[in-house]
Amino acid sequence: MTIRDARPDDVPAIYSLVRELAEYERMLDDVESNEAMFERHLFGAEPVARALVADDDGEVVGFALWFPTFSTFLGRPGIWLEDLYVRPSARRNGHGRALLAALRAKTDGRVEWSVLDWNESAQDFYRTMGARPLDAWTTWRWGPPATG
Repeated sequence: MTIRDARPDDVPAIYSLVRELAEYERMLDDVESNEAMFERHLFGAEPVARALVADDDGEVVGFALWFPTFSTFLGRPGIWLEDLYVRPSARRNGHGRALLAALRAKTDGRVEWSVLDWNESAQDFYRTMGARPLDAWTTWRWGPPATG
């Protein structure tokens, strides 16, 4: 297994894993993205996100998609982990732990993410890694502006 920065030729595999994640999270109908969007936003002229992949003998079996943040209280950059996913057939082989360790090594600031409240297996996994929930915070969202 190798954890590495994603390359443009990984986009089809990453996008496939994103769709698997959406299906697992019961949100496949919410997926509006496509491979071209991932290509542009991860590797285009002005990338807004980055990804790490878990490569197992030439097959991408997991990914961590993230983007930089900044904490005014800490005065240092951090990371928002948008998605972490390892294909079920590759789980329990250390891929998730290795992806998180590689991500954590990219900053001396915070690494933060959201977990669905029903996903107890993910919550248990993150606790084993030393993470904790922020119970005092509530996630808020604006969706994309309505189009005419």
